[in-house]
Amino acid sequence: MNNKWKSLTFKLWLTIITAIILSVLFAYSLSQYYYKNLYVEKLKTNLVNEASLLGEDYTGGEINDDFKEKVEWFNSKNESEVFVVNNPRELSACLPFDINYDTLISEEERQMLLNGKAVEKEGYEKRFGKNIVAAIIPLIDDDHRLEGIIYTYVSVDSITDLLKEFAAKWLVAILLFLIIAIYFTTKWLKKLVSPIKEIETAAHRVSEGDYDIQLQVKSHDEIGKLAQAFNDMANSIHLEEERKKEFLENVAHELRTPLSYVKGYTHAILDGIVKNDEERKYLQLISREALRLQRIVGDLLDLSKVDGDSFQICKTPIAFAQFIEDVLAKYEPIIKEKQLSLEYELDPDPIIDGDEGRMEQILHNIIDNAIQYTNQGGSIHITLIQQNEECELSISDTGTGIPKADLPYVMNRFYRVNKARSRFDGGSGLGLSIVKKMVEWQHGKIEIQSKEKIGTKVKIILPTIKEEWTS
Repeated sequence: MNNKWKSLTFKLWLTIITAIILSVLFAYSLSQYYYKNLYVEKLKTNLVNEASLLGEDYTGGEINDDFKEKVEWFNSKNESEVFVVNNPRELSACLPFDINYDTLISEEERQMLLNGKAVEKEGYEKRFGKNIVAAIIPLIDDDHRLEGIIYTYVSVDSITDLLKEFAAKWLVAILLFLIIAIYFTTKWLKKLVSPIKEIETAAHRVSEGDYDIQLQVKSHDEIGKLAQAFNDMANSIHLEEERKKEFLENVAHELRTPLSYVKGYTHAILDGIVKNDEERKYLQLISREALRLQRIVGDLLDLSKVDGDSFQICKTPIAFAQFIEDVLAKYEPIIKEKQLSLEYELDPDPIIDGDEGRMEQILHNIIDNAIQYTNQGGSIHITLIQQNEECELSISDTGTGIPKADLPYVMNRFYRVNKARSRFDGGSGLGLSIVKKMVEWQHGKIEIQSKEKIGTKVKIILPTIKEEWTS
């Protein structure tokens, strides 16, 4: 039950119903306000003006019959009730007469009249037995004596009854409206929240390992976009899990192959199967496979560091052109052996603030790929240029290229363009993702452009420093 009160559906339902109730109460209060401040106040103003006009005909002294006849004539022509009072009992507010005598004015009102002020009244008047809105104008002689009053009033019983009837019907209408509003609000909220519940259910299924689930996008609003985002997330997780699974299978295969060679060659030597002149060859094979194992383990260690953000970057100023030439010198034997053409144009000016070890690892990875995927007789072209406060290193080859469908994903972890488990073709799928992270940690950018069967171009853009800073 507690979960129901905490649910989004209940909170939305409560918010909407509360808003409806507050709107209804506001509308009712507004109608009462308009009745009080527009109708009643305007009525009082009109009564005061009417009585004041009549009072202007009073010339002082005792109130004569002629004045009374004028008031009675006006009363016969007007919708309001108007009369003149000159009864001492009515004007004395009971004193010094019988205190139980009911008067038309109170002591407080009498004082206001003596000061020449009009009195406005509203409510139930016992003398008339009805609800009235009234105005009283004093008739004061030259000696400042209250000779009489002009009393004018309008009965508002019919309006009061109408308001009561209106309030009763309003209440019934509001109850009916609330019932209808609650019904349709509940149905609408169920429809509105239903996709969110589907997303909740789907999220639980994904957490349990079911990545094939896809939500139906039924709208283009925020909820529809949320459903689409969930589908994209599920697809991404599914793809990532598939890559991890494939990666583990590839790593297991990559490790098993050199280990089997090392084991076989070692046993051959230990068992004396091979002759002495063959031992050197077998030892070279063991060394080669050990290096392969070392490379795979290195990639795995780098991956763990990337995941844990524990890469150590020790930056120093590097003359980038000379640094690239030193790295390329190590590749001369391999390039000659594969009969590749290597051309480079290096601007000597760029000086970068980078980690020498990491930059060498970046270059090795990219150049290794260029050599591996370029057929015999192909070419590799390297350029380095200065662009304002950045430098751009481009490494292009005439190799096999990358399929268009694979190009957006080649720098993702565990991704391999070549899905075949060949120990001579394709790495672990970690190299480029590690390179990307290393470049970014040195505040650089990496881009890959490629066309299948034409070649690949890798661009690395790094910030440079002024030469005088290094002095």
